[in-house]
Amino acid sequence: MQTSLVTGGAGFIGSHLCEKLIQQGHKVVCIDNFDDFYDRSIKERNLENLNGQAHFTLAEGDIRDADLLEQLFSAYQFDLVVHLAAKAGVRPSIMDPLQYQDVNIRGTQHILDSVKKHGVAKLLFASSSSVYGGNEKVPFAEPDEVNRPISPYAATKRAGELMCYTYHHLYNINVACLRFFTVYGPRQRPEMAIHKFTRLIHNGLELPAFGDGTSRRDYTYVDDIIQGITSIAGSDFTYDIINLGESQTIALKDLIATIGKKLDREPKIKWLPDQPGDVNITYADISRARNTYGYRPVTDVETGIGNFVDWYHSMVEAL
Repeated sequence: MQTSLVTGGAGFIGSHLCEKLIQQGHKVVCIDNFDDFYDRSIKERNLENLNGQAHFTLAEGDIRDADLLEQLFSAYQFDLVVHLAAKAGVRPSIMDPLQYQDVNIRGTQHILDSVKKHGVAKLLFASSSSVYGGNEKVPFAEPDEVNRPISPYAATKRAGELMCYTYHHLYNINVACLRFFTVYGPRQRPEMAIHKFTRLIHNGLELPAFGDGTSRRDYTYVDDIIQGITSIAGSDFTYDIINLGESQTIALKDLIATIGKKLDREPKIKWLPDQPGDVNITYADISRARNTYGYRPVTDVETGIGNFVDWYHSMVEAL
């Protein structure tokens, strides 16, 4: 039985991944510090299907705590580490760049040191489509130039990729850096666009939207992301960077209209100026993920939004 560590495992993507790894026969240790970026009870609900399972362990703590990491890595002898834990969000990173640097860079350093010391076979590092910055060449492909990030968050993710390469080069660590493209679905964080828009439209409230509605995003359903992560985890690699997206885009105004249609409510939109750090488009070239790692996204945005709205209704009814 493989033993896997998932950092940030009580979060949106992490909780789905922990469930899938256990289904695949892994023993899973989740480390999460329940950061107050959003309400703790949300993460506790994320873990409801995991608590009490024989092969799941929750270690509440911080990836910057080197002593805690040493205890975990010594006790479990991990075969796989999936490093998802991070301070998330482009706009908040502009307000508090030092905190993003501390968690996303220093925390990743501690993970790399632990992986090196304990000879972990594979490390997957969660990067972000934000590293492409204002790239005007679409779709975004892994060899594209990414040395001009336009937010502190993006800069920390690019720094993480570079640190991973350095440790691969120096210590032969097998690392795959996964560039996620706007992941959504059940359990999505409450401040993210689809969740926020759904909540506001459902409650008949005005919805703040930035720009003129033509900006486009490559929204990727969480089940597809999990399929990509597990496929890559089961593959052979030395050092690689891999886009995980849907390879389709939708304009902001069309996204809002789709959510309104699924809720059977008319959105009330307040259009606002573009925000610093935002980009006009994200669009993934996923040929490497498809051809090398068997990535097979299958959920179109309309279906995914419908699934999310169904989940949202179930959560509202449960509260």
